[in-house]
Amino acid sequence: MDNKLIDLNQTALVVIDVQKAFNDPKWGERNNLHAESNIAKLVKRWRQQQQTVIHIKHLSDKVDSLFHPEHDGFECKEIVVPFPDEKIITKKENSAFIGTNLESYLKELQLTTVVITGLTTPHCVSTTTRMSSNLGFNTILLSDATAAFGIYDHKGNYIDPDTIHAISLATLHDEFATIVSTDQLIETIDENHPLRF
Repeated sequence: MDNKLIDLNQTALVVIDVQKAFNDPKWGERNNLHAESNIAKLVKRWRQQQQTVIHIKHLSDKVDSLFHPEHDGFECKEIVVPFPDEKIITKKENSAFIGTNLESYLKELQLTTVVITGLTTPHCVSTTTRMSSNLGFNTILLSDATAAFGIYDHKGNYIDPDTIHAISLATLHDEFATIVSTDQLIETIDENHPLRF
């Protein structure tokens, strides 16, 4: 991996599935309760710099799903509601690149770096991060601008959200993404420091 400077003119901020569906108590215990605030901080920064913000929304065809368009859960959380001029892409798979025009849109704008935030770390965030890297984009994942829920493994053992989150990040670190915190990324941009891609 090489040290490269972040050029915001070539960088998209991608906000994945920050939807009201994840407010439902059915998901259980969650970590990083400040994730949405950090995402909002990044969105504000990108908007101030008049740079590209892309919102990804998960859409389910199942009428009983919280992500069905007729359900309030399909809508973005108020803290990161898209501006009228910002790109919104709906997806039906875990990866924001599958069945969407995300890749072609990034290439059309000549964007080479993708900053990934959103929900949830082990699912759509992880899958999108892996594909972003595989497709050749410089990929940055924000460790505190994403979050995980506790889940049960195949043996029925409960794994708490902090552990799920940490392991998810560990499997992506270096191989698929440069992982930094929100403040680290902002400081890097402010001071024009390079990151390793």
